[in-house]
Amino acid sequence: MGGKIFYMITKEKKQEVIEKSLEYFKKAGIVITEEEKNNIEVADFGLNEIETTGLQILVYINTERVCAKELVMLPNQTCPEHLHPDIDGKPGKEETFRCRYGRVYLYVEGTEIILDSGGQYTLYPNTKHWFKSGPDGAVVSEFSTKSRDESDIFTDKRIIRIEK
Repeated sequence: MGGKIFYMITKEKKQEVIEKSLEYFKKAGIVITEEEKNNIEVADFGLNEIETTGLQILVYINTERVCAKELVMLPNQTCPEHLHPDIDGKPGKEETFRCRYGRVYLYVEGTEIILDSGGQYTLYPNTKHWFKSGPDGAVVSEFSTKSRDESDIFTDKRIIRIEK
């Protein structure tokens, strides 16, 4: 029986990472509701390496036309290389990252873009990219077209974006 090995993050580790994420929202001056606090996703990409490879995500809205979310990154945490493909004849996700706190190193098809607080960059559909926070961690606002995270294509085939 083939298939991928999926390592699930423990409830205790997930709660610890959420608590750290709440501290980052405070550092960035971003106020979130109690309901939003309960909706923070801890994405470890099935690797169980959340301290180094992962992302904490709070989705405000995701409709057929628009998406807005906050991405919290622990110190030196990496979101692995991926792209947003076309789906059913519709263009893949176009997204703009705006750094709210810390520093983010964004790698777009081999080019490094450094985003400090207030810096932003727009990525177009089907563009390979990955990003990593600096030593102080980071908070990034993402504004995009509809997000279909389950369709993202990762370079590392071990990655599972959405838990089944």
